[in-house]
Amino acid sequence: MYMKKIWLPLLSALLLSGCSTTPTPSQKYLKFSASQIYQTAEIKLAKRDYRDSIEAYEALDTLYPFNKDVQQAQLDVIYAYFQNDDMPASAASAERYIRLYPRADNVDYAYYMKGVANFYQDRGWFQRYMPTDQAVRDPGSTLQSYKDFEVLLKLYPNSVYAPDARQRLVYLRNLSGRYQAQVAAFYLEKHAYVAAINRAKIVITQYSETPSCQDALVILIKAYRALGLTAQAQDTTLVLHTNYPSAALKQG
Repeated sequence: MYMKKIWLPLLSALLLSGCSTTPTPSQKYLKFSASQIYQTAEIKLAKRDYRDSIEAYEALDTLYPFNKDVQQAQLDVIYAYFQNDDMPASAASAERYIRLYPRADNVDYAYYMKGVANFYQDRGWFQRYMPTDQAVRDPGSTLQSYKDFEVLLKLYPNSVYAPDARQRLVYLRNLSGRYQAQVAAFYLEKHAYVAAINRAKIVITQYSETPSCQDALVILIKAYRALGLTAQAQDTTLVLHTNYPSAALKQG
């Protein structure tokens, strides 16, 4: 008991002294003017020194929250976070900008970057740059990304970022449809036919314009046949034959 009384205060003092030697971003820039901090952040960003640029942007926001450069800094830090591979922070910064400056001329960029950050949030560095099948993963923030791009296109259909957002929406829709079809195929393989039918119907009703609709119809036919639902299987086969003649021939 006596030893604890001696060493615990000493340990606390050492920990506190250790923490105090590491300056926070705002402490590091205490003697800088707002203009100097902003210029430092911009230079760091241009040099692709994203971590240090983020530190400077955050210091400007903390020390000079009402400075004229803060709004642009809050927009630039979205990109800095993205390039630093911090997708949650990038999306959160974009959301904050939208909330603070909903009528800004360049708020469409924030909407776009929020969608892009969420687009990549479920992908690590390796998956961002190497081809992998994202449909085998739970969609996660992919759904949020889809909503983000939808909002962008609804509010700013003529934005310079709209064409890319539309392409990403097509990709995300196809990805979601493929994911649901793969889940349906998994249930079919496990003889969980009702679950397979339910998943296949999601693809057919919600992702009818995606390539996975054909796969879902085939799964639906097989599940109906396995359950002895001959009439439903025949009706679905007719739909498959009408929309995908080659697939119908493969079914026999």
